[in-house]
Parts: sequence; C-alpha cells; structure tokens
Amino acid sequence: MVSSMAGFAINDALVKSLGDDLSISQILGVRGLMVSILIVLVLWQRGLLSRWKEALIPMVGFRASMELAAAYCFLMALVQLPFASVSAILQALPLAVTLGAALVFREVVGWRRWSAIVIGFIGVLIIIRPGTGGFAPASLWVVVSVVFAASRDLSTRALPASLPSLLVTAATALLITVFGLASVWISGDWVPLNARHLQVLALASVFLFVGYQFIVLSMRTGDIAYVVPYRYTNLLWSIFLGYLFYGEVPDAYTILGSSIVIAMGLFTLYRELVRPRQRIPQVLG
Repeated sequence: MVSSMAGFAINDALVKSLGDDLSISQILGVRGLMVSILIVLVLWQRGLLSRWKEALIPMVGFRASMELAAAYCFLMALVQLPFASVSAILQALPLAVTLGAALVFREVVGWRRWSAIVIGFIGVLIIIRPGTGGFAPASLWVVVSVVFAASRDLSTRALPASLPSLLVTAATALLITVFGLASVWISGDWVPLNARHLQVLALASVFLFVGYQFIVLSMRTGDIAYVVPYRYTNLLWSIFLGYLFYGEVPDAYTILGSSIVIAMGLFTLYRELVRPRQRIPQVLG
C-alpha cells in the first residue's frame, strides 16, 4: 500500500502539470494506452496472456468501472485545486472502505470505530468548508471520487483468489483507455501532443502502473481495516510534491481537517489490532 500511494502521488503530480494543455479525457486515454501497452508486455513476459478470458467476469468489469469513475472525478478536482487539498480529502477513503466493509461484508465494527468514522467525515467537512467563502465546488469531485474508489476497493476483495492481479490491472487500464479515447474523439477536444506531453505521460504511466498493481495486491491480502490506513502516506507525498513543484502550502483548515481524518483512520487501525487481544481472556474463560 505504501508503494502504491507513492506511485499514485507521483503520477498525480505529473498529470497536474498537463491540466492547462490537455483535456481530462485525452489524459485518461493517452496515459491509459501507455499503461495498457506496459501491462500487456508484462503479461506476455510472465506467460499470462493466454489466461485473459479469466478476467471476463462481471466483478472485474464493475471494479474497472469504479476505477474509471474515481479517476475521472479525481482528475477533475486535481486540475482545479491545490495538490495537498485534493489529497487531504482523499484521506477519507480508508474510513469509507471500513464503512463499506461493515455494510457489504458484514465485518464487525464496534461503536468506537463507528464514532471514528463520523468524526473523520467531520474532518472532511472542515477541509471542504461548505457554506463559507473558502468553499471550492471542485472539492465535491474528490468526495464523489472517494465513493467510487471505496466501491473499487471493496469489489477487489470479491474477486476470485485464482485470478492474477495483473489481469485485473489490465482490464482496468483497457477500459479507461477506451473511454478516454472515445470521449475525446466524440468531443473533438484532441490536442496535438508535443515531446513534453509524451514524456510526462509516459513517466506518469510507469508510476500509475506501480500504483495500480500494488493496490490490487494490497487489497487482496490481509484485513481491509489493517491495510487501508497505510493510504495516509499519500498525503505526505502530496504535500512534498505540491510544495516542490507547485509551491503549494496547505492552509490551516486543510491541516486541521486532514489531521482529524488521519487520526480517526489510525484509531480504527488501533482498534482492529487490539480487538483480538481483548477476545483471548473471554475465550479462555
């Protein structure tokens, strides 16, 4: 999960630099094509291309659709808002996944973690500041992205254990590629790509591949409540990259809100770790 977050953050920083030149659809389409080529080469090298039919199941399609929707909404916000602000709101994703795990997979969530989820989303409201002069409507794109991303992560848990993660990543990349290229063709928003565009998109594709592959591996291993809090490393990367490349410094509301969200996410991790220990005396008794 830590490696995945680093890959996504670097990819986001690169894509943000293209926001004034290319449309979201063109970025998704061209970057997706590059990622797809990279994935196909890895599949061929590992001898997995012959198993492509295993990915033709509804849950893979659903997961890919959720990834597409999450990516589109996230990029809509990324090109309009400070890097750290977008990432700060995205930190609510672990809480959303924990909530979804309780509702969908019936994982046990006690009143303490329910309270943490509620307080965490209050932290999101502090970052967004609805009804105030500091409210940016584009921040709602990130909130919607969180919903789609949580659905993506939860659906990953429902995939067959025998299905190679690379095939899941390939299906996702191909769907995003088709959507992006089709959208830009229909809208007529295609912009000729220069050398800089191609270099940035190629580099972003490599880091996006890292993010895709490792997030699938992380969500298919271990308990959701344990794995997802490590997403918070994404905020550290985002703050660093935002300052380094764009001179962005998070404001007080962003720092306060993200601190609350992260604290509540870490608390849910703590509760997940201590609950088994609390059960031992009850079992022995």
